[in-house]
Amino acid sequence: MSTTNYIKTALLLGVLTGLILVVGQALGGRQGMLVALAIAAVMNFVSYWFSDKIVLAMYRGREVTPAEAPRFHAIVDGLVARAGLPKPKLYVLPGDSPNAFATGRNPKHAAVAATEGILKLMSDEEIQGVIAHELAHVKNRDILISSVAATIAGAVTFLANMAKWGAMFGGYGGRSDREDGGNVFTLLLTAILAPIAAVIVQMAISRSREFAADATGAQIAGQPYGLARALEKLDAYSKRLPMPATQATAHMFIVAPFTGRSFLTLFSTHPPIEERIRRLLGR
Repeated sequence: MSTTNYIKTALLLGVLTGLILVVGQALGGRQGMLVALAIAAVMNFVSYWFSDKIVLAMYRGREVTPAEAPRFHAIVDGLVARAGLPKPKLYVLPGDSPNAFATGRNPKHAAVAATEGILKLMSDEEIQGVIAHELAHVKNRDILISSVAATIAGAVTFLANMAKWGAMFGGYGGRSDREDGGNVFTLLLTAILAPIAAVIVQMAISRSREFAADATGAQIAGQPYGLARALEKLDAYSKRLPMPATQATAHMFIVAPFTGRSFLTLFSTHPPIEERIRRLLGR
């Protein structure tokens, strides 16, 4: 992993861990912060070693062999040879909404997942562009950052939901706890702001990574046109068939799965499709 990616990963872990501590303090004062610190330590360990498996399980990803998905494997075989990368494990996600993502700790432990919808709707050249983009994330060592962000942001959201229920039922703990944390106002504020802060952290890193992966993906594929056409199709289809995904993992996909939901586009982790296409084609 490059020095830049070490810094990005450390920053992401630090900020999201800090959010977990803030939520813990809001839930139960000093005692709640200590519990949150223990949770953060466990989540950091789990997110590094197992976040890829967690995310793939969330979306019911099924690993496919060359016999089960010959077209998928053939496209990936050609691209990894051009990119000089180890071949990742390939997964298919159920559902008609077209999308894809890459995950894993490093190129030797990578996985690329594509939905049933994208494999049905795209031409070979378009799928090649999409997979090249995902392999670019692998080549650029982005995938650990994405997986860590998904796992820890999910923990922040879970704790924020606890804060929301705590606010509804009058707070947690006794009098001394409420003086230090756990009061209704603090819980409510935390429940609202913590998930937003987690998304903003993801946005700060994800948007620049998407432009870089588009450019590297075009190099791997040998031309930008397949990816550009795929992005146009993905933009159109995602508006009609938004994918049932979590906000914590939305940044991992090649296009935002929430395009069809107007409120969530305010917090999109992806740059506008039109701008991505414009940069790809050098317009």
